[in-house]
Amino acid sequence: MFSPLFSLYLRNMNTDKQALKEQVALLPLTPGVYQFVDRMGKIIYVGKAKSLRKRVSSYFVESKEHSAKVRVLVKQIVEIRHIVVDSEQDALLLENSLIKSLQPRYNILLKDDKTYPWIVVRRENFPRVQSTRQVVRDGSQYYGPYSSISMQRSVLEFIREVIPLRTCKLNLAPQAIGRGKYGVCLEYHLGNCKGPCVGAQSEEEYATQLELVHAILKGDLRPVRLYLTTEMERAAAELRFEQAQRYKQRLDALDNYAGRSVIVSAKIGDVDVFSLLVDDDVAFCNFVRIRHGSIVGVTTLRLTTGVEGSEADMLTLAIQHAVETLTDGKLAREVIVPFLPSTTLLFDGVTFTVPKRGEKLELLEFSEKSARIYRAEQLKNLEIKNPERHTERLMEAMRKELHLKEQPRHIECFDNSNLQGSYPVASCVVFRDGKPSRKEYRHFNIKTVEGPDDFASMREIVYRRYSRLLEEGQELPDLIIVDGGKGQLSSAYEVLCALGIENRVPIVGLAKRIEEIFFPGDPEPYYLSRTGEPLKVVCHIRDEAHRFGITFHRQKRSKDFIHSELEHIEGIGTKSIQTLLQHFRTVEKVRTAPLEEVAGIVGQAKARKIKAYFEQ
Repeated sequence: MFSPLFSLYLRNMNTDKQALKEQVALLPLTPGVYQFVDRMGKIIYVGKAKSLRKRVSSYFVESKEHSAKVRVLVKQIVEIRHIVVDSEQDALLLENSLIKSLQPRYNILLKDDKTYPWIVVRRENFPRVQSTRQVVRDGSQYYGPYSSISMQRSVLEFIREVIPLRTCKLNLAPQAIGRGKYGVCLEYHLGNCKGPCVGAQSEEEYATQLELVHAILKGDLRPVRLYLTTEMERAAAELRFEQAQRYKQRLDALDNYAGRSVIVSAKIGDVDVFSLLVDDDVAFCNFVRIRHGSIVGVTTLRLTTGVEGSEADMLTLAIQHAVETLTDGKLAREVIVPFLPSTTLLFDGVTFTVPKRGEKLELLEFSEKSARIYRAEQLKNLEIKNPERHTERLMEAMRKELHLKEQPRHIECFDNSNLQGSYPVASCVVFRDGKPSRKEYRHFNIKTVEGPDDFASMREIVYRRYSRLLEEGQELPDLIIVDGGKGQLSSAYEVLCALGIENRVPIVGLAKRIEEIFFPGDPEPYYLSRTGEPLKVVCHIRDEAHRFGITFHRQKRSKDFIHSELEHIEGIGTKSIQTLLQHFRTVEKVRTAPLEEVAGIVGQAKARKIKAYFEQ
């Protein structure tokens, strides 16, 4: 028998495993960095992933490939944190920054101070383009960082091969060149340098060449692509095929060049970034900490909104909380925010910046994206445990977006379908709690309308539907959607007025542009949010009505076409038609079948009539 203490330990361990599985299930299938946290709240491992969910889930699958160290690591995990980024390169760079900052126990720690390679354009006369691992704020321009030294070298080699720039360490100030003490070197004779040290190249000409370098390093390939294409075609025309192939290879390599990343920046030093998302009763504040140009921490706080608290007040509270619990007690000298907090007196020596463009704006957008992802994950987690919460939230969003008094738990949508006025039909689909209730779908054959009159058809089916519901005492929907613009909406609304239920059931029209909604009596459309869930639900309802109606229309048209083709043959009755279709299945097979085969089914005389009809 186990002791009570050991049994409690096993229950806690199983609970922890279940909680971890739930956390893994909520991870996105996007690039990012994950962090494993132990019971003491300490980060013990930082890793990168092309797909966060797939990579992290691999730790919790029994495998012989797992080392003993990995098994020990997994046993200590009680929480999984993650940061979503845009690319694998950003994940690699962010992982490097976090490992250096956090020094997790189970990571391979970097003992030296090396970081990722950059390319620097020196601030000097006739600037050199070089490789460096140290970013010094001396006015030089830095590009990168590069996730691998091989990528950086390929870019540098490409630049040096196609653009003649100096590589020497000489002081090329005008006075030094004027003394005439320098002489050209081997690079000049090889064509890799145009000799600015002896005055053979002016600073203006050199600057023109350098602009091409800047274009390459900024990712603008148009100037260099034009240059490469010209040189490649010239080499090919002069039968220098090996050189032409080298230009082609360099052009392909340039297409794989990765531009700079907001995760690590040479232009930004020590800053803190705050963003805020506010819902009805809760807010999410994301905090990004940047030191020496690298992100060293990303955290999202969940705040409960007050009765009268403004967004500026909430931002102030979130920053105060971050100072007390997430930092070393002080903020960076510069703090990037989406708007100014309600007071800055609480933060001595801090400058608040609301960026409008550039890398600071990109950092703020990164923070806002992290907050949105965290909010979505929190809502998803709650809705997995309580599906009714998801339905409640969705219905409330629909109510607000469509300006309704009550939540649209019961929605009906109508759609007409005809072929130039022939085979007119209509459909009514029913949704409950945002999901299709297919057993309540209804088809309508248009009975009182001749020709292609969508307005009259809409009046007929809406009248038939709701006059019957009223007669039978059944419940009316919470919302009616008409697939069409102002004309169809007006026709349906006239029927509701005639039935006396225009104030009991709200109705809207859905235009061809799916985000446009029309309300009765309003000539101007109302635009639904393109990123909101209500638009997705409305589109789903409209597509279901269209699909259901089109399917019925095709069935009716196909059935009528089959009968009309065979019934037009004089002397061929209904029984003969049924016998033929049971044997041949389709009218086309009856048309192409030999006379003898048709005669074997319906007799020689009728077979001749059928063949004569199809041969006309």
